[in-house]
Amino acid sequence: MRFGIALAHLHTSQWVEASVLADELGYESVWTPDHLVFPLDMAGELYADGSAPPVPPSTPLHDYPALLCFIAARTTRIRLGTFVYLFGLRHPFVATRAFTTLDVVSGGRAEIGVGAGWLAAEMTATLGGDPGAAFAARGRRLDEALTIAKRLWTEDVVDHDGEFWQFGPVMFEPKPVQRPHPPVLVGGESPAALRRAARHDGWMSMPHTFETATVQIKALRRHRLDAIDAGVADGVAAPARPFSVTVCTLDPMVGPDAIARWAELGVDRLVVRPWSRTRDALDGLRRFRDGSGDWFATREG
Repeated sequence: MRFGIALAHLHTSQWVEASVLADELGYESVWTPDHLVFPLDMAGELYADGSAPPVPPSTPLHDYPALLCFIAARTTRIRLGTFVYLFGLRHPFVATRAFTTLDVVSGGRAEIGVGAGWLAAEMTATLGGDPGAAFAARGRRLDEALTIAKRLWTEDVVDHDGEFWQFGPVMFEPKPVQRPHPPVLVGGESPAALRRAARHDGWMSMPHTFETATVQIKALRRHRLDAIDAGVADGVAAPARPFSVTVCTLDPMVGPDAIARWAELGVDRLVVRPWSRTRDALDGLRRFRDGSGDWFATREG
């Protein structure tokens, strides 16, 4: 089992200090959220569970691959990821360059968590056009952007003529440190998101209980087998690249027995929040580390 922390659940003033401590304590990864902009009017937008949006439009936002590059300079081992990055809202050159830079400056520690997005007004503000059209096309945009990114990471010369982007022959250097590219993990709870995750390197969940995660993971396994059978899992006909399951739990009291249940379910990484207030976060990281028995020692298993 590997353990990550979600920086979205901390005040931004604590992100670097918490990341440095997590690195020292043996946590496997840290994860940032992502948005480009929050429109003032988010009325009618739905979050993953059908509730109202959980953040006000005044919430500070950052260029998260750039911020992770800064954290990379302060850490030595911990992996650095997005949970999740709206890859399809950027031009593929911009998004691919951002994560390539992160992978290079970190010595191969980038994890690319991506999602199609849930905030239609953000997509309209970013992409323009008919309200709702960008939201309806968000999955297709993400798929095309990832196809371009993987080609830029692995091919010497790339051209493309697609639905959303067209360009003539280009070269893209340097290539990432991780070969053929950093892991691409897909977030989302819908059947479409699970099918997309099955075609890439892993799935990232929204916050779950053990019971709700079980349902999603069973569906994910079916989609993964279908993708392998169809020869589209990461572009190959067999699971040649590792596939990981990452589950986010907001339970601050995850103990060794609960971790064992998650592992038995097939979860490779738990993203945890062993605190309830930002001021308790650093002590919470230490307590979770000390209370998890031998799981940290076996996190690479």
